[in-house]
Amino acid sequence: MDPATSNDSITEGGLVRPMFRLAWPIVVIQLLQVTYNIADTFWLGRLSADAVGAISLAFPLIFLLISIAGGFTTAGSILVAQYTGAESEGSAGKVAGQILMFVTILALLLSAIGYVATEPMLAALPSQGQTTAQIIPLAADYMEVFFLGLPFLFGFFVFSSLMRGYGNTRTPMRVMLVSVALNVVLDPFLIFGWGPFPAMGIEGAALATIFSRGVASLLGFYILFVARAGPDVQVGYLVPDFSYIWDIVRIGVPSTLEQSMSALAMITLTAMVVQFAPPVVSAYGLGNRLASLVFLPAMGLGRATNTMVGQNLGAQKSDRAERAVWIATKVGASVMVGVAVIAALFPEPIVAVFMATGTDAAAQTVEYGAEYLRIRSVEFGFMAVLQVMLGAYRGAGNTKTAMMFSMVALWLGRVPTVYYLAFVADWGPTGIWVGMALGNVLGAIAAALWFTRGTWKETVIDEEPEVEPTAGSPDASGTSESK
Repeated sequence: MDPATSNDSITEGGLVRPMFRLAWPIVVIQLLQVTYNIADTFWLGRLSADAVGAISLAFPLIFLLISIAGGFTTAGSILVAQYTGAESEGSAGKVAGQILMFVTILALLLSAIGYVATEPMLAALPSQGQTTAQIIPLAADYMEVFFLGLPFLFGFFVFSSLMRGYGNTRTPMRVMLVSVALNVVLDPFLIFGWGPFPAMGIEGAALATIFSRGVASLLGFYILFVARAGPDVQVGYLVPDFSYIWDIVRIGVPSTLEQSMSALAMITLTAMVVQFAPPVVSAYGLGNRLASLVFLPAMGLGRATNTMVGQNLGAQKSDRAERAVWIATKVGASVMVGVAVIAALFPEPIVAVFMATGTDAAAQTVEYGAEYLRIRSVEFGFMAVLQVMLGAYRGAGNTKTAMMFSMVALWLGRVPTVYYLAFVADWGPTGIWVGMALGNVLGAIAAALWFTRGTWKETVIDEEPEVEPTAGSPDASGTSESK
């Protein structure tokens, strides 16, 4: 926050301005995150439709391993937010150091596991004949390179999560901007072999992403340890402290299970989709990437709500936390309904931008992808409600509750519906698109109804923090965006 423009802060004054200050950089970060995927899709779409299908198969398998460590970055954001709201700068820094240490070790283990398990994971997918021959080998090439560079991704994930809990979302946005710009420039050089680079095809897309993420991670570590623009992290805080590790595990495991079950749901859906011809597989992957783009406002508000709720509960202001949630819900739903109208009216031109090879397969992919985007536009408003509610539960440390409603959306609303409509009712690809949309509708309704009970209004931090602010460390006002 810039004190020159407003006296409103996360825990004091009006709610709309601090929420907006938190949310818009997060939306930009998410936009830049999607830009990684969109850039890969854009350039690989000029290589072949099969390459687009390959990354749509690879992503849920990659996400499965990423999610194992990703839940613990969520725990870091929650704990940093609540300690910051309670004005315990030292404890926030200690949590940040413990998260960095914990997730780094996990990332190294997951990198090795992912590389070894790539072929067995792909072999387990019951793919259709053409898909097996044309797409699976490309997916394997992409995944092996990606898994080798997995630790480089997690550095930025941890940095961004900790800074978000601290209330500083602009700094990660700037770092992400540098990283994405580097990825966008590198993609065509490495994929097609421009200039001095060899043509690496789909492996080039993976390498460009890994390299640019590594740069982001290095910048993040510099900001935390040298520039000190976030929680007061010291090198000594990287030494394991089991009292903090227990809190991280206790809060992080439900988030890890939530993300892992989400990844398993994606893999289950992918296993259904690969039983169709390659154009359907490519349309599914392209449609999901476009959906992730239009969901950005909802995702941004959900993560801003996480911080708003965490810091206000840490400051013992539960009523203010609740008001923030309802404001975010109304704004998010309104924005997403507007986006839905655009997606429903103009799906084909939107999809066609990413398929420019001029082949029959590309034309079929555009046709299926346009239908997918039009049908899924029905869920957009509900998606905003669900993301804000999940952000509220996570901010309060109720990661088990967030996990429960995420599972309702995926495993009750989406997976069985897709199976029934696509295979039992014999709707084919249309059944996949309809089933995908229904999950978030069901999850949003259930999460909002449960939220009204008010049982989430408790903190998860100790009343007497173990680590006090260090000499010369900033006070609570130092958690603003200008820091």
